[in-house]
Amino acid sequence: MFRVSSYQAVLRILLISGGLLVGGAVAQDQPDQKSTDKPAPDTAGAAQAQAQPADAVDPLKRPANEKQRKKNQRALKQELSKPYKKWLEEDVAWIITDEERAAFRQLSNDEERDNFIEAFWQRRDPTPDTEENEYKEEHYQRIAYANEHFAAGVPGWKTDRGRIYIVFGKPDEIESHPSGGTYERPMEEGGGETSTFPFENWRYRYIDGIGQEVIMEFVDTCMCGEYHMTMDRSEKDALLMTPNAGLTLYEQMGMSNKAARFSGGGMERLGMGPNSANQQTKQFDRLEQFAKLQAAPKVKFADLEEAVNSKVILNPMPFDVRTDFVKVTSDTVLVPVTIQMKNRDITFVNKDGIQRGTVNIFARLTTLTGRIVQTFEDTVQVDVPAELLPRTAENASVYWKALPLRAGRYKLNIAVKDVNGDRKGVWSRSVVVPEFTDDKLAHSTLIVADDMEPVPTKNIGTGFFVIGTMKVRPRIAPADGKPALFKKAKDPKLNFWMQVYNLGVDEKTHKPSATFEYNITNLATNKSVIQKTETTDTMGNLGDQVTLQKTIAAANLQPGTYKIEIKVNDNISKQTIDPSAVFAVE
Repeated sequence: MFRVSSYQAVLRILLISGGLLVGGAVAQDQPDQKSTDKPAPDTAGAAQAQAQPADAVDPLKRPANEKQRKKNQRALKQELSKPYKKWLEEDVAWIITDEERAAFRQLSNDEERDNFIEAFWQRRDPTPDTEENEYKEEHYQRIAYANEHFAAGVPGWKTDRGRIYIVFGKPDEIESHPSGGTYERPMEEGGGETSTFPFENWRYRYIDGIGQEVIMEFVDTCMCGEYHMTMDRSEKDALLMTPNAGLTLYEQMGMSNKAARFSGGGMERLGMGPNSANQQTKQFDRLEQFAKLQAAPKVKFADLEEAVNSKVILNPMPFDVRTDFVKVTSDTVLVPVTIQMKNRDITFVNKDGIQRGTVNIFARLTTLTGRIVQTFEDTVQVDVPAELLPRTAENASVYWKALPLRAGRYKLNIAVKDVNGDRKGVWSRSVVVPEFTDDKLAHSTLIVADDMEPVPTKNIGTGFFVIGTMKVRPRIAPADGKPALFKKAKDPKLNFWMQVYNLGVDEKTHKPSATFEYNITNLATNKSVIQKTETTDTMGNLGDQVTLQKTIAAANLQPGTYKIEIKVNDNISKQTIDPSAVFAVE
């Protein structure tokens, strides 16, 4: 195998393949001068070079044609020795980005490749201060597992299941049908009974950059153990092409026919059913998800990832962070992270008459052992009319991200960068996610919000600041320890939001029995200014979970610092909780 160890050698390969090497030396431009030496009879190439006009194009700068380019690529491919080729095309085939792959192919010698590989793993090391690289070790363990469990005529790492396992790890749940056979379709697939090929459904609770509740379907249509990922859930139906067999619920009732599955023009051939309209609207979502699953995991803001690891930041950019905790299931907690920046700390530039400020955000959540749990990256863009920019300097720009987590102790690192300026900021804190047991009266974070309103049905559970059926935008307290501030001139309303969990339910009435006491106290005078009590009897049909949401007019409060306390008395379980929050009004 031919091997290159220097820049000159690579240059020589390129020149030979491009036909630019003459007589064993590189052709160069010669000065325009007379010579008294007689040319040798076999110097036609040199004479031709001298005969070129003075403004002739430098052959080293001349763009290669298609034929020369292919020759150059073949030469470089030959030069790439087997260990590096295996690393690129097998070891990291599913996790290397297109930019990294292109950069690696441009390297000229093995020393550069070794440095690149070392930097590749360091860039992904969750604990760069230690000798171990947990990401690298986990990656090769996943390859070994894939080769052992998913091989089917080809190595396991090459299969679809192997690729997904290597990139995203073990799924949270696998629904396996290794023999296929009789299958009762869920209603969202049309209902009815059919027979299937072997298939598996993999469910991931959350995948960064893709979303929550990600479900992938793998089908073995050849009955040979080679499961491929599919967007069309009807592909597992072994009776799909058999007339009058494996009918859906509507087809059995005569409300549709099997031929309609192939005439709709949709991505899936599931057949008509009670939820067919909803499935049609979700096809683009499935297509987008499928495309995202093909891409390698990316780090969009590498410079901010370095800032997260850094101990010293020059010219820091200030920002404030708030974390809240809302129960989702018995083992999953939604952790909304709210980031707030003052407009005066953002650099604005003129864009078509509009002043635009742009901030990049990178965050990483790790366990106490340094294992990365989640990362998220995003861009906040603020547009302000030029004439209003001075007035909005004290306004704040707010970013929100909700993370589903298990109970436990984590470390959250956040870095921000002013794109139009030269300022960066970092924030690092421990985050303790509470455990919501089923037998103990508990509550979510008590959120003091500057905006609280119901959202349309289609937006429930999605979008910025949306928790369940409500949009709840918290007012963030500054990092100097002062309470969250409301200005009566700008904030006519103050809002309070909290959920209560695990209320006792009466065995006879199947209803809870509890009282909720609201008390707002002026901390300067220690006097109560607002008191209110309500019971579950007046709150409609409730279960063991209650959402409390109240709004008061800022005009009812004089300037000062206040404390709101909500005392919950469960008359059935005899338990009590009394969360509180502090805020200021001016």
